[in-house]
Amino acid sequence: MPVVDPPPAPGRHLRVHGVVQGVGFRPWVARLARSLDLRGRVWNDGDGVQARATGSDAALDAFEAALKTPPMPGAEVRDLRSDAAALGADEIADGFRIVELPQPSVGARPTLSLAPDRAMCPACRAEIDDPADPRADYAFTSCTDCGPRYTVTAALPYARRRTSLEAFPLCPRCAAEYADADDRRFHAETTACPDCGPRLWLRGPDGGTIEGAGLAEAADALRAGKVVAIKGLGGFHLACRADDEAVVAALRARKRRPGKPLAVMAPSVEAAAALIDLTATAAALLTDDAAPIVIAPRRDGAAVAPSVAPGADELGVFLPYTPLHHVLLRAFGGPLVMTSGNLSEAPIEIDGDAAVERLRGVADLFVDHDRAIVARCEDSVVRVTGGEPVILRRARGYVPLAIRLPVPTPVPLLAVGGHLANTLCVALGDQAWLGPHLGDLEDADAVAAFEAHVGHLTGLLGVAPEVVVHDLHPDYASTRFARSLGETGVRTIAVQHHHAHIAATLADRGHPGPALGLAFDGTGYGDDGAAWGGEILRADLRGYRRLATFRPLRLAGGARAIREVWRIGLAALHDAFDGEPGEAHALLDAAPDRIEAVTGLLARDVACTPAHGLGRWFDAAAALLLGVGHTTYSGEAAMALETAARRARPGALLPFALGEGDLLEIDLRRAVRAMARRRLDGEPADALAAAFQQVVVRATAAAVRALDAELPVALGGGCFVNAALRAGLRAELGSERAVLTPIAAPVNDGAIALGQAAVAAARLALEDC
Repeated sequence: MPVVDPPPAPGRHLRVHGVVQGVGFRPWVARLARSLDLRGRVWNDGDGVQARATGSDAALDAFEAALKTPPMPGAEVRDLRSDAAALGADEIADGFRIVELPQPSVGARPTLSLAPDRAMCPACRAEIDDPADPRADYAFTSCTDCGPRYTVTAALPYARRRTSLEAFPLCPRCAAEYADADDRRFHAETTACPDCGPRLWLRGPDGGTIEGAGLAEAADALRAGKVVAIKGLGGFHLACRADDEAVVAALRARKRRPGKPLAVMAPSVEAAAALIDLTATAAALLTDDAAPIVIAPRRDGAAVAPSVAPGADELGVFLPYTPLHHVLLRAFGGPLVMTSGNLSEAPIEIDGDAAVERLRGVADLFVDHDRAIVARCEDSVVRVTGGEPVILRRARGYVPLAIRLPVPTPVPLLAVGGHLANTLCVALGDQAWLGPHLGDLEDADAVAAFEAHVGHLTGLLGVAPEVVVHDLHPDYASTRFARSLGETGVRTIAVQHHHAHIAATLADRGHPGPALGLAFDGTGYGDDGAAWGGEILRADLRGYRRLATFRPLRLAGGARAIREVWRIGLAALHDAFDGEPGEAHALLDAAPDRIEAVTGLLARDVACTPAHGLGRWFDAAAALLLGVGHTTYSGEAAMALETAARRARPGALLPFALGEGDLLEIDLRRAVRAMARRRLDGEPADALAAAFQQVVVRATAAAVRALDAELPVALGGGCFVNAALRAGLRAELGSERAVLTPIAAPVNDGAIALGQAAVAAARLALEDC
């Protein structure tokens, strides 16, 4: 008699969207289904995870309800769709199992369900620390709860064969763990062990392999005062002992990073608590799966060299987030400087041979390994002030988590960000994926790294953007890139820099506007071609109107003044005292002949670019009060001013004025006059620094009240890294109206691409109506 196939079994087809790949979601789904006596299968797809299951109605109801709230860290279900389905015999013959489809399902909507890289979990740490465990001291130990994700993944759906682990076939023991539904490595795509996984080795200064040497020998070299380059998760670090001034100074000189603070990796939470004020917020951030660098107040007597963070009362500290770092720090026995493995302002190195070539003369030794880094990704940085975390650099541990747009984009778009602290953003529908911090696009290497990130992020999503969004500035490398795509027929949209800042905050907080946007930074290209940066805008996601600005300071000598900030201090004096500042010149750290020459430029208004940026006012105050003459990195003078202000209570209030007219001018000339006179009379600089921050808050709040009595206020721009400015405006305005600051995105230029995407999405949606 002919064999009759059994009739299809009634069941459900479930489609899950969110962060559901690389978090152990499928293994959990399989275990859950088996516990409910369901049959079927689950798989990763291009748009998330899909499952088909059959069983009793009660079991299917329980299954569907549980899928909405997965228990594993890092997972997030944003949408679950359930449809009736009929399961064939081949789908249920083997109970409930995990499968991999050769191609994404037809009709899958592009999305990025991949989890970020996740810090080493306690279970893996215990294996590494157990001398009897097969993975003792193994630098590439991971499981479904931890390990590399974004940085090793070349394509989706997430599977080992689409990661750089493809080069390492599983040994029998790892394969057994991978297949065991009760093992925490059940379908863990980055599973590896010393028998089958990646390996590391130590290289000398010329790149040659040092036979038989590894992390123990690297730790010995660090103890001896050597600088060691270490290939980590998303790139190389440069490491040295943190307690030796001569060693740290040597690293700075070699790396060409004279003043910018360096991060310190502490071997444990207890060791971190000896370095920084470890509040509950700071401790939670340190031990979070994202494991960012946490900037917090430095403890008195912290055992780090002064050159780690010159002149600062804060310190950036993080914990070993990979097994490699854990084994190294355990062997070394104390904190290490752990800074980006690059020359100053260059992209972080990700390839061993390239690192040897470019960091020769910087590093004495190189820890290299054979697990390829697919996507460059720096360490994230979060500052804790007033119990509040503020993201300064969003990268490892946060990327590629999506941020929901208040207005969905009708077409795929790419936003290419600004020039400094660049990030890029891809948006589809109501989801925006903000890429990792790339740094400043100052040279060809940086631009090449930027273009590689464009290819990686759009490749993961499998989309070709139909619209590219860029800054108004015509000379930004990101703008030139966008326009080159425009020449191929892709539509381009330009978004003003400060509108993008405010739109990023609105998007981050799910607010469509309107709001009064306080866009405070160093500089950005205005729609009139001028240098903006102290702007109050009435803005929504589609557009804005400029309502107020800070009185401009003239940059004598152009961009040179941004590094030689005494020039900005002199410009502030010249303006405040109507060209006759008299003895106030003595406050500046500059030779008399140079002061005379620049005074001539100001008097004749030659080579003097007016700049409205609030950051330039902070530069001027630091030059006048603290004698800051030159800076070596962006924000250095403002950081010095904030640090000084924390040491004192404000002195008597400084005066200010508000101008009149269609564009309200916030005028600080009276504050400069009073500040200079009081400083010359001997008032402490720290108290005046606090008073200057206070007058900026008071003047801004007065301008806001003069412009609108009800609209919420949205803060955006690098000046809001300043805790006193942020907290002061909340205190002044928070009882009257909502004060919005970003939570998931950075407050500085790292959010520009998100703002560009949000603006373009809103404009395109209006066109699509």
